[in-house]
Amino acid sequence: MRSTAKILRDKAFSSMRTAMTAFNDPCDDGRPTVVLLHLQHAFEMLLKAALVQGGAKVFDKNSGRSIGFEAAINQSYQLAGFKLTQDEAGVLRAIDALRDDEQHWFNDVSEGLLYLHARAAVTLFDELLFRAFKERLADHLPNRVLPISTEVPQDILALVDSEYANIAELLKPGRRARGEARAKIRTLLALEAHVAEDTKVSDSDVNRVEKGIRAGKSRHQVFPKLSLLSAEISGEGLMVKVRIVKQADAMPVRLVRDADGGEGVDVAAIREVDLQKKFHWSPFDLAEKLGISQPRASALRKHLGIDQDSDCLHVFEFGSQRHPRYSDNALTRMREAQAKYDMDAIWQSHGPGRRSKPRATCSQPGCADATRLKSP
Repeated sequence: MRSTAKILRDKAFSSMRTAMTAFNDPCDDGRPTVVLLHLQHAFEMLLKAALVQGGAKVFDKNSGRSIGFEAAINQSYQLAGFKLTQDEAGVLRAIDALRDDEQHWFNDVSEGLLYLHARAAVTLFDELLFRAFKERLADHLPNRVLPISTEVPQDILALVDSEYANIAELLKPGRRARGEARAKIRTLLALEAHVAEDTKVSDSDVNRVEKGIRAGKSRHQVFPKLSLLSAEISGEGLMVKVRIVKQADAMPVRLVRDADGGEGVDVAAIREVDLQKKFHWSPFDLAEKLGISQPRASALRKHLGIDQDSDCLHVFEFGSQRHPRYSDNALTRMREAQAKYDMDAIWQSHGPGRRSKPRATCSQPGCADATRLKSP
């Protein structure tokens, strides 16, 4: 193991042990804050340890400082032998979003939601540790340790619905509990990070949700993204494992922008999105990240239909100038296709001066279709 990776891994252990100790602390004063801060730090250190071990660059070339948590997540998607999944990244982003409000403002995380995310964090930490270093978390804990209680986890949507009903009750006239209700709203907004990579909890979003709840709207109307979540729970007692995932058969949630006018869409479901943060890759950046020329990157985008996907491309207009920018979804799809398909065949089909052919699914050796799979 590289010396720097070992130092970062040990820091990850220290923060995870602190989070586990705080979770089981009989004193409740500041307990959620300590748990969330140290869970987030444990994962940031573990991701950076894995990146260093894998030879990735973890320092920003402009600032000279180590990359942030979001950048570490994005780099971990492509790290050979590690490759973070979208569901795993969702857990990390949700913990980070919960931690962000807990550190910089305040929220109210119910015991059920805190337990579910802490238990999911222990499960994920153990899996990522093994993936990166072939070690298990139990190897670094005394036998006497009780990791995040033996309580049976509840389904995440049951907890969300319970919290939503509690918020509605707190907002009823005469309760004088608006501050507590808004703190709980911030927690539910943070949970959208499980399914939306650009989630940031803003005061305008809290106002929007509060207005929707006061109007008697259902949780499905106000928080449609949360309906995509599911908790996979296996084992029992000390062997219980929790994975928070996006349901494969869930209905997609459409991102509503100003240009859509919101027609036919419940306003309570619209969340403000920083488009410049979501769509931050230029065509040159995509080509550079993929290690190919811009013309070949353009051919790959044509083949995948990237420029026709509103979740991958947004064109920013400044006067008469138009600047196309791409999201991380575009980069991920292109990288996966680059590894799977024959790039020469895609170039022949979609390169400059060539008529684009319909996408096919031929996987036979020697097939001339543009989507020919790479040979094993």
